[in-house]
Amino acid sequence: MTTLVRREVPAIHSTLAASGLSPVLARIYAARGIGSIAELDHSLAALPTYAALRGIDAAADRLARAIAAHERIVIVADYDADGATACAVGLRGLRELGATVDFLVPNRFEFGYGLTPEIVALAARQAPALIVTVDNGIASVDGVAAAAARGIDVLVTDHHLPGPVLPTPAIVVDPNQPGCTFPSKHLAGVGVMFYVLLATRARLRADGAFAGRAEPNLARLLDLVALGTVADVVRLDQVNRVLVTQGLARMRSGAAHPGVRALFAVAGRDVRQASAFDLGFVAGPRLNAAGRLADMSLGIRCLVTDDEHEAMACAQRLDALNRERREVEAGMQDEALADLGDVAAADDRVTLCLHRDTWHQGVVGIVASRLKDRFHRPAFVFARANDGELRGSGRSIAGFHLRDALDLVSKRAPGIIIRFGGHAYAAGLSLAADALPAFRDAFEAVARESLSAVQLARTVASDGALAAGELQLALARELRERVWGQGMPAPTFDDVFDVRATRVVGGAHTKLVLERGGERFNAILFRHAGPLPDRLRAAYRPEVNAWQGAEALELTIEHWWPTP
Repeated sequence: MTTLVRREVPAIHSTLAASGLSPVLARIYAARGIGSIAELDHSLAALPTYAALRGIDAAADRLARAIAAHERIVIVADYDADGATACAVGLRGLRELGATVDFLVPNRFEFGYGLTPEIVALAARQAPALIVTVDNGIASVDGVAAAAARGIDVLVTDHHLPGPVLPTPAIVVDPNQPGCTFPSKHLAGVGVMFYVLLATRARLRADGAFAGRAEPNLARLLDLVALGTVADVVRLDQVNRVLVTQGLARMRSGAAHPGVRALFAVAGRDVRQASAFDLGFVAGPRLNAAGRLADMSLGIRCLVTDDEHEAMACAQRLDALNRERREVEAGMQDEALADLGDVAAADDRVTLCLHRDTWHQGVVGIVASRLKDRFHRPAFVFARANDGELRGSGRSIAGFHLRDALDLVSKRAPGIIIRFGGHAYAAGLSLAADALPAFRDAFEAVARESLSAVQLARTVASDGALAAGELQLALARELRERVWGQGMPAPTFDDVFDVRATRVVGGAHTKLVLERGGERFNAILFRHAGPLPDRLRAAYRPEVNAWQGAEALELTIEHWWPTP
């Protein structure tokens, strides 16, 4: 059963309204923990200085020396959207700063994750003086040692949580490393790389490297920074909101890179109307499809080319891979549900842990996310890797830190987990083929200790009802312009409506006409084609429905309950 829970609105909302926000927005932001109007400053001037990032000065010095000496740099990227955008930002930014730089992205099916000794050997073929990792490296102790043995320096730029030992000898820039005082711990990998570029430009400026020529405008990279930040589902604190807001502004102004424009075009979306939703659910999945089913170098090429035709060809291939990914995902999800049966009725476990040898290891994370959403339980899905190990990807619910849970499992049951890493809401790990039952039990025990019945209950959070006259197209437009996502959830409202008309569209969805106090609204309910009561309470989002050049208000119903 799904319960409606209304968000509490602190008294600060009246102060926010007095500062110029509309009453509705003031209420929304106050309920999300915004305590002052200054926290809603999304200008570039609101970004904290790079100086607080531990290791940033050493990183800038090393990159400046590499540029001055014309040393070869190789970027080693991760194979998801954050890694791809971080790589593209690094390539574009360093080249504009004068560097000789190329990239290498491991194929997840051959090499696994991170800067391994095998990847170092592969990178060494390009004879680099410096390897720069993006969105990985914080746990690459063996890989950094292997690079040092070859005389190759390593700069780690990452945002994942570190293990007990940092890789040495390496320069490390990671806001989550011990001793780092940077005010945001939620930068994505692409955000970290962007900050490294800012520091490097400042160092080159101090060295007089730009005498007689214009400095590179690194703000041109912000559309890529925004895409990677949203696609990686990091918490949208003020720093990340600034990066995403500024990146979206560039897209809407027509300044997006060819690859970003192409990703929107193949999805039938207008990049000049880009929203955070589009980054997370339109462009991001198409970019991710390369790393899941093929080779992320395709996605990186899409983002670094300045040729419109090449960008479109790459985007079309990515779109085809994304369609293939959906088919694979649908089959795996059906099999997972068949294995689970009715979990709620048949089992009192608070976690889900599934595996089939035939499943595609590039898609297990998406299936885990779908299961987490369906059953409101932390979920891990495993597939067999080429080396015979089981590779799993997990997703979690609010209140259960997935990476910390894996750390606890590894300490309580040494030897079960071969390697692991991740965040609060997403993590990955490798197991020996026969270790899954032991992991399943150990993971379940850790979850039971920390998850309460309240946390395991499925709820829909609402920002309450809107007063007569507040539910207008202008409100939907205003909400569309704002940045919503992880840690800053998109507004949802609720109210009781009379159902005046319904019709099924697409064979699986329902269009409705709803009435409340004399006001009528068009609405849509996805994935429901059955009958509806004459009166219901709906939790909904106000959306802008654009059709043939016209815009109209439409309510997207997230959940509904019969009402007398």
